[in-house]
Amino acid sequence: MQRRLRITRRTALIGAATGGVIGAPAVLRAQGQVRLTLGHGTAPGNPRSVAADRMAAQLRERSQGRIELRVAGSSQLGDDLAMLTGLRTGTLDMSVNSQGPVSTVVPELAAFGLPFLFPTSRAAYGVIDGPVGQEIAKKLEGIGLISLGWWDNGIRHITNSKRPIQVPSDLRGLKIRTPADSATIDTFQALGAATQQINFSELYVALQQGVVDGQENPLANIHSGKLHEVNRFISLSGHKWECSPFVASRIGWGRLSEADRKLISEVAREATEHNRQLMQETDVRLLAEYRANPAVSLNEAEQSQFRAVTAPVLDKWEQRPIGDFVKRLRAAAAA
Repeated sequence: MQRRLRITRRTALIGAATGGVIGAPAVLRAQGQVRLTLGHGTAPGNPRSVAADRMAAQLRERSQGRIELRVAGSSQLGDDLAMLTGLRTGTLDMSVNSQGPVSTVVPELAAFGLPFLFPTSRAAYGVIDGPVGQEIAKKLEGIGLISLGWWDNGIRHITNSKRPIQVPSDLRGLKIRTPADSATIDTFQALGAATQQINFSELYVALQQGVVDGQENPLANIHSGKLHEVNRFISLSGHKWECSPFVASRIGWGRLSEADRKLISEVAREATEHNRQLMQETDVRLLAEYRANPAVSLNEAEQSQFRAVTAPVLDKWEQRPIGDFVKRLRAAAAA
């Protein structure tokens, strides 16, 4: 009996982005051309989006037009989990994804988002580019994903529509949106907030309608998502850092020539550096803009109190099945 292919809206979107062939390999070749699709969830102007677009332009230029990388941003191909499924089944080539969703398949990655592990993004780069990051990359390959770099998703802060968050007790009674990331959920529950998981693409409306009172993100994401329009209180808590794993489908990667893989890896490394530079520059620029914006109330949180309240979260994570990795990560971060 012939098996029927079930076509959903999401597979139709992915099919359109990969040349209109639903269920076909994402890497398409025509007359020597290579067409690839990269999906991500951020809006235009976000450092993730800008760096992805620049990578596409660089690949086109350096391959003399032979390699075409189509960038589908703003969750056009579904949320991060949907894109991960596409990568693992070979219907999507690449994704600059999010730490929380990727940690559902490699739990160790979630530990990078433990509270106050890194004082700055640069400190985090030094760790994730080293042996512990290489360990994560090997685990990714084991489940069908090729690591192409660790993009910066920033030091994160808290916004809400009710009041400035200066000390942990200010979070009590507030509903805070977090990504589907266990480290973030544990952190905010330790701080006394109620947590709810909502896709970033739906967050603006959820804040506007009062489904949740606030959320946490780096300034770049707050700005590109226009979250300051519905959350006027921005509290600089710096409670965690997150990466954006840049991953490729192992299935699609295997269809590429060795020369193409080498070129794409090289351009991906440059794109990683470009993303990180953009995040650093954007942080400085937006901090000045928000300080000068009378429609926004910006304050410095009492970070020492947040550190004290969330310290047990790190100890708790050392008791988890990935506890040995957490200990190595904490040691690397403290070195």
